[in-house]
Amino acid sequence: MNRFQQQLEAQQGIQDMIAQHAPLPRTLAAITAMIEGQLPGSRCSVMLYHPDRHQLAFAAGAGFSADYARALAAIPVGPGIGTCGSAAFHRRLVVTEHIAEDPGWNGFHRLAAAEGLQACWSTPVLTRNGRLLGTFAIYHGQPARPRAADHELVDRAAALVALAVMRDQDRQSLQVQEQRYRSLFLHHPDAVFELDLDGRFVSANPGTAALTGFSPGELAGRHHSELVTVADRPRAEAAFADVCQGRARQCEITLVRAGGEFCLVEVTELPIIVNQQVLGVYGIARDIGRRRQDESQLRLLQRGIEASTNGVVILDAGQPDHPIVYANSPFLAMTGYRREEVLGRNPRFLEGPDPDPASADRIERALRQQQELQITVRNYRKDGTAFWNRLVISPVRDEQGNCTHFVEIQQDITRQKENEERLAYYAGHDYLTGLPNRRQFEARLAHDDELSRRRHSPLAVCYIDLDDFKPVNDNLGHHVGDELILAVANRLKSVLEPGELLARLSGDEFVLLLPGLDDKTLIRRAEQLLSLLSTPFELPGHRLQLSASLGIATHAARHRHPADLIRFADQAMFEAKRQGRNTWHWYEGDGNRSNGQYVLLRRELQEALQHNQFELHYQPVVDARTGAMRGAEALARWRHPHKGLIPPAAFIPLAEQTGQIIPLGQWVLQQACRDLRQLPDDLTVAVNISPLQFHRAGFVEELGALLERHGIPGRRLELEITEGVLMTGTEQAIATLHRLRRLGIVTAIDDFGTGFSSLSYLRTLPIQKIKLDRSFIADITDHPQSAAIVQGVITMARHLQLEVVAEGIETEAQRRDLTERGCDRLQGFYFSKPLPLAEFRAGMAHWGD
Repeated sequence: MNRFQQQLEAQQGIQDMIAQHAPLPRTLAAITAMIEGQLPGSRCSVMLYHPDRHQLAFAAGAGFSADYARALAAIPVGPGIGTCGSAAFHRRLVVTEHIAEDPGWNGFHRLAAAEGLQACWSTPVLTRNGRLLGTFAIYHGQPARPRAADHELVDRAAALVALAVMRDQDRQSLQVQEQRYRSLFLHHPDAVFELDLDGRFVSANPGTAALTGFSPGELAGRHHSELVTVADRPRAEAAFADVCQGRARQCEITLVRAGGEFCLVEVTELPIIVNQQVLGVYGIARDIGRRRQDESQLRLLQRGIEASTNGVVILDAGQPDHPIVYANSPFLAMTGYRREEVLGRNPRFLEGPDPDPASADRIERALRQQQELQITVRNYRKDGTAFWNRLVISPVRDEQGNCTHFVEIQQDITRQKENEERLAYYAGHDYLTGLPNRRQFEARLAHDDELSRRRHSPLAVCYIDLDDFKPVNDNLGHHVGDELILAVANRLKSVLEPGELLARLSGDEFVLLLPGLDDKTLIRRAEQLLSLLSTPFELPGHRLQLSASLGIATHAARHRHPADLIRFADQAMFEAKRQGRNTWHWYEGDGNRSNGQYVLLRRELQEALQHNQFELHYQPVVDARTGAMRGAEALARWRHPHKGLIPPAAFIPLAEQTGQIIPLGQWVLQQACRDLRQLPDDLTVAVNISPLQFHRAGFVEELGALLERHGIPGRRLELEITEGVLMTGTEQAIATLHRLRRLGIVTAIDDFGTGFSSLSYLRTLPIQKIKLDRSFIADITDHPQSAAIVQGVITMARHLQLEVVAEGIETEAQRRDLTERGCDRLQGFYFSKPLPLAEFRAGMAHWGD
């Protein structure tokens, strides 16, 4: 037998050892012996790689001493670490011709010399995909380099080592898997069994025996359906058939145990698939009867907790920081958090940015000592709003008395707290406005009265009573009255100076404490308050015009008790009412001061109505395209016997405040109807109507009778109303407009764009015209913003089929601009100033077609 055949037989023998699963140390020793036999004078070793330590360990080599083997038990893998460590790191053959001269052998030179080693060739042992398994090394007793044949020999040895190591690893892995499966099969608390494709038991674990009452031997060969009630067999067979087709199934069946008892079980069946073929079925069965009973009880308990009006959370007492493991829906609704946002957190996140240290300490102590606690704390919702939380903490203990959980019952008592605070607050404050009430005002008045006496400083009380407030309640409802009172209170509070106090006594009566004001300043404050309250109030759906009567009392009244000042101011207020309202009166005991100028002007206005001092002037309204006159606006003028002609701005506001606007408006309508009889039949006359007159009961009937008495058709009369008319009693206003339209009367919105215009009203209002306010016309040619508004109104009106009238035209440029924009009618000094009837008739030819 030649040398080549000997090498083949040696290699075949090693391969047989690998195939027959010979122990790895024997196989590796055979490999090293084979190579030593083929390379006389050499010694070979195998080192195996341990990836967890990233080290090589001596595994085989009969020609080495025990000391040398122990020294190579933990060689790091890295560059310059001996020959084997470097070979493993670089993944290639590393040759050390002279060990004594190689710095990589530092620390091992003496060992190598003692072992008689002078040269080392080491190659890595790798899998096909490059995974490191170890190294194979050849040592010589003298310096040496490998020849070509030696390279081939080293590679062959490394390949055999790789094959042996991989087979050994595969075998060990298979054994581990088998042991794990066997352990799972034997020790699984549930029933685990195997069925063949006919549905018969092949094997069963002890859990199956415990569940069924049959031993594994008794179950072997038995069909699984024999253990199922007759009613459940079709479902069990259908599930088994599905699994035999490769689909996992889970179902609930009633099991018949060995003693005849019934048991509800949950069965999971899985296909056993090998090489894409189903060879059998694995089954896992579990008794769920007790679980179902527990689940039912838990559902009842959870439903009860969820139906509770209180928030409930459960904390885990066994974990650090006691995290939330359950939170019911009322708790989530109360706090605003989602369930996933609270689970796993300690409830202290509800404490917010300003926790109360004392409360937090009490809660922490109760949890630490596992004691019950009832406490009220201030918590915060997710949106940042605060609420008062009545918290009850109770420990939950198991059978051994160990605390396993804490139950926290949380009740939002914010409303109760607020009610308590509100009761305390409203003991000294008005419920509607929040202002101090009489009791608090009198306490402050007593304090300031004593202070002013001591300092000899002035002190005044101003009693404020709204004029004609009762009709607001009677006609518009108490809710509107309350809104008006609140608006008055807010307006009065807005002008309070430091040190002053405003209180509401009752109904529409307020009282104001004014310390430190001299007489002149006090009068200015009274005038300021009258002006403040006479400005219209814009309420939802209403625009209300008010006035007030004021009574003032100071220390000059020589009161005996501080509360006397309130009584004196009240008497002065009644005197202001008697003088005509919307004025103030100063109480001074025997003497008094009053705003006589207001009283005088009212009296003169009344005399003007009685002595026919008013007259109508007419201003033409022309067609924008042709310039022809289409109508006129009637404007009232007061010809005072001593003061001459008084413009409307000087007396109309006063007439509205005093209610004299009603007879004045009636006179204007009557005179306009008389004058219409002297004007051409195709000419219309527009009359301004005040809100008080428009909302007056019987207004439409009186107007209809007036037209009939003068023989004037309704189409010849136009009524101009401001947007404010619609802000008060909107539904009633719309109904009145419909009735006017049935009379043939044209209605227009005057001063359009300056109030609170509502486009939603324009869609349904029975009006025919809108009048652009002169404030937009004045700068239409200079300011693009005004021009844009005007153009927008014209375009909108065209789509709503409304006619647009522009007033205040004073220049040719304004006329031309509005005409080009499509405005329908024009009015202003550019065409004519308002003229008395005779002059208007004389100039009519100028505006003729």
